[in-house]
Amino acid sequence: MRAALGIVLMLPTLALAQGLELERGHAKVRGQLTQFEDDSIYRNFVGTPAHDLGAAIRLNTRADFGAWSFSAHYQLLAVQGSRVELNRALPDPALAQPVLPLDSLRWMNLSDTLHEGSDSEAVQRLDRLHLDWRSEKTVLRLGRQAVSWGNGLFYNPMDFFNPFDPSAIDTEYKLGDDMLYGQRLLDNGSDWQAVAVQRRDPQGNASARARSYALKYHGFSATREIDLLVAEHFEQSMLGVGGSTNLGDAILRGDLVLTDGINGWTASAVINSSWSWVARGHNMSGSIEYFFNGFGLRESDYGAAGFLSSPDLVARIRRGELFSVGRHYLAASVGIEMHPLIQLTPSLFYNLGDRSALGQLSINWDLADNWQLIGAANIPVGPAGTEFGGLSLPFTEEARTLGTGASVLLQLAWYF
Repeated sequence: MRAALGIVLMLPTLALAQGLELERGHAKVRGQLTQFEDDSIYRNFVGTPAHDLGAAIRLNTRADFGAWSFSAHYQLLAVQGSRVELNRALPDPALAQPVLPLDSLRWMNLSDTLHEGSDSEAVQRLDRLHLDWRSEKTVLRLGRQAVSWGNGLFYNPMDFFNPFDPSAIDTEYKLGDDMLYGQRLLDNGSDWQAVAVQRRDPQGNASARARSYALKYHGFSATREIDLLVAEHFEQSMLGVGGSTNLGDAILRGDLVLTDGINGWTASAVINSSWSWVARGHNMSGSIEYFFNGFGLRESDYGAAGFLSSPDLVARIRRGELFSVGRHYLAASVGIEMHPLIQLTPSLFYNLGDRSALGQLSINWDLADNWQLIGAANIPVGPAGTEFGGLSLPFTEEARTLGTGASVLLQLAWYF
């Protein structure tokens, strides 16, 4: 693996004589404390509060050769703390959550594990590695890259390529996938986009069942936009329609996605609205969104039998395409500009089915030129057996849940 990664890391060096430059980069450090309730199974293994420290360096390089360009984004990632320790200790690997991104299921393995301890890990990897060709109306891109589609603000059923967790506060970069991407701009400003993604199955084979093909049309007029999607994702057909329009001083957006899943055609949908205003001299922005997760469980089916009867849901959670187990959600946030350099955002994620919720208060503070501090306090609310209160674990001698309590996160970033 080290030899293969070394060859890939040489590619930017080979382009250096032709003008490869450091386009930008950053260094980030992050700390998090998480409280586990008495009935949480996680508390059995790491105690409480759980602590996690992380560091990341990202170097983005680019070289231009007329209509051609080459990009390579290098990452050095390290983490120490309870999450790593917990993954080592859990008796069932299905309960573990990846701490650092790896490429075992991607077509190209561009990750190299530098350190693996009982409570710490470090990896180096390439999160972008692509060759581009551009003309006046056409873009072609081959290699490790990211694409974002859909009109969801918190939940996004049309964005099935490594979407962000709805409660994530650092959404600067999505994880990249290995794909061929094309875009064709039309004379009226509309465009067609096409994507072909190759991955590997759990056995390590680059098979058809791990591929994705998608074609999307994006059209717009003065006040409206429309998206039409047709795709095949992990051998399941998908059809989607979405768009946005003005609604007075607000913007109304939405998507409807149909998937021919294991149990037949399933619909997922999102609709949201956002607007802005000024209150007591402060710029404000608000958003509210309803999400219907067609693959989700009704609250009466949260047990093991419910998950076993919903292989589509389990597969999407494991692939990182879904972060919710229920069916009906309401999310809302208000952005408050406390100062031109300080943004405060209270948010709420509410499961309408089991009436549990996650409250979040986040801050984004531009401390100085090239320095940024972001943080969040998260408070889950709900009884045991609910999504945010902690799903109950079957087959345990004592009542145990997958619940986490309140958490606090701070991240300091330096850009260069």
